[in-house]
Amino acid sequence: MPDIIFPNLGITFNNISTVAFTVFGFEIYWYAVCVVLGIIAGVYFGAIFAPKRTGQDPNLYMDFALYVVPACIIGARLFYVIFAWDHTWTFARIFDVRQGGLAIYGVVIMAIVTALIYCRAKKVSFLHFADTGIVGLIIGHAIGRFGNFVNREAFGAYTDGLFAMELRLDQVHNISTVTQEMMDNAAIRNGITYISVHPTFLYEASINFALFIALNLYRKHKKFNGELLAYYFLVYGVVRFFLEGLRTDQLLLAGTNLSTAMIMSVIIAVLGLGFLIRGYSKRRLNP
Repeated sequence: MPDIIFPNLGITFNNISTVAFTVFGFEIYWYAVCVVLGIIAGVYFGAIFAPKRTGQDPNLYMDFALYVVPACIIGARLFYVIFAWDHTWTFARIFDVRQGGLAIYGVVIMAIVTALIYCRAKKVSFLHFADTGIVGLIIGHAIGRFGNFVNREAFGAYTDGLFAMELRLDQVHNISTVTQEMMDNAAIRNGITYISVHPTFLYEASINFALFIALNLYRKHKKFNGELLAYYFLVYGVVRFFLEGLRTDQLLLAGTNLSTAMIMSVIIAVLGLGFLIRGYSKRRLNP
């Protein structure tokens, strides 16, 4: 029987293992492979491709990559651990990221903090620097999302719509993310239970790919430094807010029912909109 089915699109995926390959008996997971591919693509487009297109020195961005990549991995894990921590966690589990547990907003926060420090040290414009490198973050994020697909995680609520994704219940990464509505509408095929969900990872990856293309095309038309960063904040913030509302694995603020990702989404969307208004207003006053 198939592992993952998109019934309304006529697409099936068979024999999807979370393990990509084994090295000296050590299992390397597809999630890790997707993250590494995302990092490679992010470094290439953010530190080589984009700077060359804008006539800048790629070495400046390659040097930055040496600092920002490890910082973002640490930030992504810390953000997840802080808000996912409960009595079941152990110290050793903090370092086990092979099967998931990285949060994009931890990446965003650490990327900005690292860039601010780096730009100050190098005496370059942070906003111009961010406009150049942001495409790397976007494409890396889009590719990394496919690790969630292999892990059968980060999906949304029940749906039977066009893009509905059916998962084998026995292969779901975290059974606590399965809702009663999913079970009430589950399908049984040859004795195997399938739940139908929103493939939110696919929605997010697709929008990030589209945003990556749009910002690259718009780059030569930008009106002020920081404009591309502001558009990323606004678009991604709005998109993630609504996608987070669909997801059943939300990280909640301690003692509340508030999703940390939804809070962060509102913050960066407001920052993005505010910066765009400020930038266009200043340009209109000083044409």
